[in-house]
Amino acid sequence: MLARLDLRGTGTDVGDRLPRPDLGGAAPVEAVREILAEVKKRGDAALREYTERFDGVAVERLSIGPDALDEALAATSAPLREALEAARANILDYHRSQLRDEAVHERDGITVRELPRPVDRAGVYVPGGRAPLLSTVLMTAIPARVAGVGEVVVCSPPGPDGRVPAGILAAAALAGVDEVHPVGGAQAIGALAYGTESIRPVDVIVGPGNVYVATAKREVGAEGAVGLPAAFAGPSEVVVVADETTPADYAAIDLVVQAEHGPDGLAWLITWSESVADAVSDAVARLVAASPRRADLESTLDGGGYAVVVDGPEQAAAVFNAIAPEHLELMNGDPEALLPLVRNAGAVFCGVDAPASVGDYVAGPSHVLPTFGTARFSSALRVDDFLKCIHVVSLSDGTLERVAPYVAALAEEEGLPAHAESVRLRERR
Repeated sequence: MLARLDLRGTGTDVGDRLPRPDLGGAAPVEAVREILAEVKKRGDAALREYTERFDGVAVERLSIGPDALDEALAATSAPLREALEAARANILDYHRSQLRDEAVHERDGITVRELPRPVDRAGVYVPGGRAPLLSTVLMTAIPARVAGVGEVVVCSPPGPDGRVPAGILAAAALAGVDEVHPVGGAQAIGALAYGTESIRPVDVIVGPGNVYVATAKREVGAEGAVGLPAAFAGPSEVVVVADETTPADYAAIDLVVQAEHGPDGLAWLITWSESVADAVSDAVARLVAASPRRADLESTLDGGGYAVVVDGPEQAAAVFNAIAPEHLELMNGDPEALLPLVRNAGAVFCGVDAPASVGDYVAGPSHVLPTFGTARFSSALRVDDFLKCIHVVSLSDGTLERVAPYVAALAEEEGLPAHAESVRLRERR
């Protein structure tokens, strides 16, 4: 079930030895570009056509307002509502800690102020299909609200009955979402970016999704249609580091947790014990065989499931840093000793009693994390992803006269005489 990869004796330069997920090459890009072009040209008609083709349902009404969200929340069972409210409280509290005051910098008569300003309208993509991720509503809409975004809208694919699942609507009500649209896939990203008759365009799009959704976000971002976080929030990934102290069933279930999201993801075990690799692999095989989501698990593990045997902690770190996984679980006997070696990961979970599923739901940070190696340069979704920083420059008396020669010298070297004249003109006056 987990393919074995033995890296012992190969050193720490392991990048070229590691298989990477195949996201389909040019095929998804070509398909996504066609969908985006149709949405841009035909609006709601294209959304309905693609929803019927890909989701198998005909949807007439493409917008769900606050009243329906409130009704869904009122009908939510007490245990689920309690869980949603607990998660909401933790997410809200954590993201409020990311807010900062207006920054002011002064030096030699030049004052620069930074004004953080939220975008006007944010679009959130919430996956459905295999699993209606109501937790993603909280993990995306709450940071937007904390940032001060004026309008937050959600796109999520309809279920077999043509409706957005009630749990997603209830979470949307708790998170302060303004409207929900029963549209998924690349067509939803196109609607949020370009706008249609039913969906007004947004300034920023966030949220995880499959390869088509993530590719669509890249495409509209490259056009300059919307802002995007730097991370590629695609198929789910986990790397578990284990040793002889790690319960094999703990490591196995945590590999399965992320694999059940479906194809194209990663579920890797790294260990310096061959017996641990054997025990965890056997436990994973048993869990997969008994799971009601067996097909999803097999589709991930057949292409992205590995048990990697290494020389020791240093080589283990070289492997997980090369992968730059979305979730990194340090389940070895001394996780704090490994933590200083972590350079690339979306989120790290320390110890056998800190599974990534806690981060998925209630820890507080957003579970929208970088995948496909983008943890090398990007982070979890943050309040900052909904903010712009506008700098304001002012000069005290006499400062322009002092800096004008520098401005003029640089401008002349660049061949921009009007730039130089803009300060000289003021000097002469």
